[in-house]
Amino acid sequence: MSAAAPGRILVTGAGGFVGRHLLPALRQHFPAATLVAASRRGDVAGADETVPFDLLAPGLEDSLRRIAPDAVLHLAAQASVPVSFADPAGTWRVNLDGSLALGEAMLRALPGRRFVHVSSAEIYGLSFQAGTPLAEDALPRPANPYAASKAAADLAIGELSLRGLNAVRLRPFNQTGPGQSDGFVVPAFAKQVALIEAGKQEPLLRTGALDRWRDFIDVRDVCAAYALALAAPSLPPGAVFNLSTGRPQRVGDILDALLARAGIAARVEQDAGRLRPTDVERTAGDARAAREALGWEPSTPWAQTLDDVLQDWRGRVAAG
Repeated sequence: MSAAAPGRILVTGAGGFVGRHLLPALRQHFPAATLVAASRRGDVAGADETVPFDLLAPGLEDSLRRIAPDAVLHLAAQASVPVSFADPAGTWRVNLDGSLALGEAMLRALPGRRFVHVSSAEIYGLSFQAGTPLAEDALPRPANPYAASKAAADLAIGELSLRGLNAVRLRPFNQTGPGQSDGFVVPAFAKQVALIEAGKQEPLLRTGALDRWRDFIDVRDVCAAYALALAAPSLPPGAVFNLSTGRPQRVGDILDALLARAGIAARVEQDAGRLRPTDVERTAGDARAAREALGWEPSTPWAQTLDDVLQDWRGRVAAG
């Protein structure tokens, strides 16, 4: 069900957590393609080319014409909810202004080329209070600055698709996996467990709210969906797809599972600094549209995800 494979793929944000998993996935799906990483920080491992690229600098159209990609996958974002509370304006600049500038430049410089925009399930926000898995037609009700900026960018790219941008919008739920920073809940737990296991931290874990259920999905499954979206033919303008498992995990159970893997006991204290000013109890997604249009399904067992995240942090702790 794939269209002609893109010969040159430009990836923004390729040097981040998701990008490090995405480039190998693209290599697997498109072995003959040239993978071009957009970066302001030097060469990106796994890319065939790395090009300087600033979404908020002038000359974006000229840069796109020079790079001449057949498709663009837009990952670059300020992705931390806590950082978004600390710097809302900076988050809006990157997530909305940067995405809008890139979409506009694509429309003018590379008409017809596929543009895969990475949105976020955070845009649904308070709509999760309905308590049922949400499909793509659920009302966006963002509950933090990060989510609001991503919702605005999602809408902007949708509008650009009505003017001719060949855009696909993907809304991943809570991604996690090896390589993720401890600014996110699963690696935050894994890091503390690894430190305690290594005798580098007292047996005390500081956490946010544990009675929350989140639809976690392995980053490698998400990257497989991105690759499928690059080459999928005949999608409607601005097509949008949730990426989720539909099976929420209780946050406290994740902590218990990681402790059990390490064979350690520890006290748990709630840290007020890790709590969100606005929050929802349970999130769950309906990803039937992605299954039907892209042939995508998550395949990584949750136990493997936890094993890999813990092993990743064991290695980081051992390396000092």
